[in-house]
Amino acid sequence: QVQVVESGGGLVQPGGSLRLSCVVSGSIFSIATIDWHRQAPGKERELVASITMRGITNYADSVKGRFTISRDNAKSTVYLQMNSLKPDDTAVYYCRFDNQYWGQGTQVTVSS
Repeated sequence: QVQVVESGGGLVQPGGSLRLSCVVSGSIFSIATIDWHRQAPGKERELVASITMRGITNYADSVKGRFTISRDNAKSTVYLQMNSLKPDDTAVYYCRFDNQYWGQGTQVTVSS
């Protein structure tokens, strides 16, 4: 049974940083693409960043230059480093493994 667990969310002031983690168990982590998505209140869920098994990354225009996705296959973990955070980044952040398995989400709130 595949399990996806996110952590690292919280409250941060504008301009601050957070690092989210996504740990996957129950599957072969190294061969899958992994995505971070987010959903703000009243809005649709959107793709934030993705990373393939070869380490090829892709970012939404709104986070390019501020967010960095990375993976540690030995730890079955994907990270999302978020810098220069803005209030518009406030959302629940979800990790998706292999295009089908979702975590429960972690709340990120950017506010002064």
